Amino acid sequence: MAKKKKTIELSSKKIEFTQESRLYKVIRFYPSDMSIDAMVFDNDIKEGVKNIPFAHIPKSVKKLIKPN
Repeated sequence: MAKKKKTIELSSKKIEFTQESRLYKVIRFYPSDMSIDAMVFDNDIKEGVKNIPFAHIPKSVKKLIKPN
């Protein structure tokens, strides 16, 4: 049975990016399924937490997370 990789908490790094006029603040990274949890803000109003596949985030943010 494969070992489950631990989640990496990223909220202290304050990683942010915008897509489609929404601000995303990265909370944590899941290396086992290569996705992130991000808090979504639209016009400074919190919309909730969204799970986003790692492939769908900007390249500049991928460099900060460094999954390898």
